[in-house]
Amino acid sequence: MIEIKPGGATLGATVTGVNLRQPLSGHDFAVLLRALGEYGVLCAPGQLLSAAELAAFASRFGKLQVLSASPATEPGMPEVTILSNVVENGKPIGTPDAGQFWHTDMTYNRESEVGFVNVLVAYAVPTRDGRPLGGTEFANTQAAYADLPDEIKLRLANATAIHDLNKSWEWLINVKKSPRKPLTPEQRRERPPVPHPVFLTHPITGRKVIYVNPNFVVNIEGMPPEESEATLDFLYRHILKPEYRYVHHWTVGDVLLWDHLGTWHNAIADYGPGEYRLMKRCQVMADRIFDPSFTRAALGIGGA
Repeated sequence: MIEIKPGGATLGATVTGVNLRQPLSGHDFAVLLRALGEYGVLCAPGQLLSAAELAAFASRFGKLQVLSASPATEPGMPEVTILSNVVENGKPIGTPDAGQFWHTDMTYNRESEVGFVNVLVAYAVPTRDGRPLGGTEFANTQAAYADLPDEIKLRLANATAIHDLNKSWEWLINVKKSPRKPLTPEQRRERPPVPHPVFLTHPITGRKVIYVNPNFVVNIEGMPPEESEATLDFLYRHILKPEYRYVHHWTVGDVLLWDHLGTWHNAIADYGPGEYRLMKRCQVMADRIFDPSFTRAALGIGGA
């Protein structure tokens, strides 16, 4: 029987009693979905899924992001990304620079294509002196909203912020010295800046989350630039307070799910080039979760 064991921190729970290689029953999926909204980060240890098994499991939550074929994707499976610093025969077998900054994924897309769930499987975890490296840190944007001053909640209740992929892309090139090339004019047209509410209602819990992040947000619409910058800076510093943060320390075979809508994450780059870290990932988009009929049925509400 599936069991969810909270870890006692602001985020995080362990999932046992379920085989993720097999299709989930309606009951088990409902338990998992509720726990994802409630605890934000779920770990099912000891389940070294293949790329195909990973994609099959992740697709239960929604449409998978598909990337163009490259060394960063599983051969023949562009929906499975390889996150790795492993080098074989002088060539990298994945992309090593992904996620080493605070963000939540794909907020630069329209609502149905923003990130909903990230699902990762750990194949190699670097260690040093018996200590695992390359952890993933999270921040709880549901808890952070709940603790905001009432004046801020009221002032920003109907505010929207502009999210733009190009902001992050240029930062990676200019600051992180990523070898990626600037977005072409065509790519910019395909991913224009989009607005999202500053405070989003979480479709699983019904609670508000702070839905802005420093990686993609350009400004708050309708605010003077100085006020927008100061307001965003306040929200970012608030979210990153220690009481809202949690670190997952990986073990080989971990299957980790996290909810993009209610969390930020940051891949901790505390390991060297010879200390190998290898993950495979599926990104699930929010094409279903904002549909009330899907969510009610998935959660077993109303007899569905």
